[in-house]
Amino acid sequence: MSSLPQGRRFRFGTIGEQKVVIVMTGLGMLNSGVTTQLLLTLFDVKGIVHFGIAGNADPDRQIGDVAVPRYWAHTGLWNWQRYGHGPENELALESNGDYTRELGSLNFTDYTVGKNARSAGNLLNGVWYQPEEVFPAASGTPEVRGHAFWAPVDARYYELSRKLEGVKLEACVVSNGTTCLPRRPAVAWVERGCSASVFVDNAAYREFLRSRFGVTAVDMETAAVALVALQQGAPFIAVRALSDLAGGGAAESNEAGVFAPLAAQNAVTVAVELISLLN
Repeated sequence: MSSLPQGRRFRFGTIGEQKVVIVMTGLGMLNSGVTTQLLLTLFDVKGIVHFGIAGNADPDRQIGDVAVPRYWAHTGLWNWQRYGHGPENELALESNGDYTRELGSLNFTDYTVGKNARSAGNLLNGVWYQPEEVFPAASGTPEVRGHAFWAPVDARYYELSRKLEGVKLEACVVSNGTTCLPRRPAVAWVERGCSASVFVDNAAYREFLRSRFGVTAVDMETAAVALVALQQGAPFIAVRALSDLAGGGAAESNEAGVFAPLAAQNAVTVAVELISLLN
């Protein structure tokens, strides 16, 4: 059975003993945020299990591994600093609390190539990462502003997910049994993941995200789901199977087109097993 409000198809069924509502978010932060809010508004759900595939920023992880981050951040909200200003200069609208320099910046000059590139400067200058403005429903008072960069998953869901250690995941592409990974993928409990409405196919930016924020999974939706859940007080967790090393690496690491179906199947496997535990 299904329902079709607001351009989305909500499907109803059961997984194990759990009644579930399943909906596809669509691509990007806007779609996933809107879909999550619709889900919470239209239905009496007790929690959210979000799943899909993601790029990988951790070279120690393998394609097909399913990452379960403890925190998610939106890394696409920036204050773009004017040319000629640097870390010592206050950002526009920083003084009234709208923006901050606490989370660090990406300086484009650091990535300019060529002779004397570092001293040449870059008119694009740099961007400073910003937390999201949030209005938690739990405050009981409307328009009470807060800020959140790292949105946590539900602690109980996270601990329950640890029971999935050893779950059997696919290691070979179904359509071609000869295309197999070096080892069987595994569930990986990691500290952080990040999202933005940007498809990251750039090794330099992948390495920046890893070094600055310590993320493993890099996708385009999960942080929006996490931030809506945070504001609405809904328990939430995400499982993201790694489909490629974002921006490329070793021979098999950038084959997202080859391994995406395998990663998607592994994400579904873990999500179904996790939902079955949520009694």
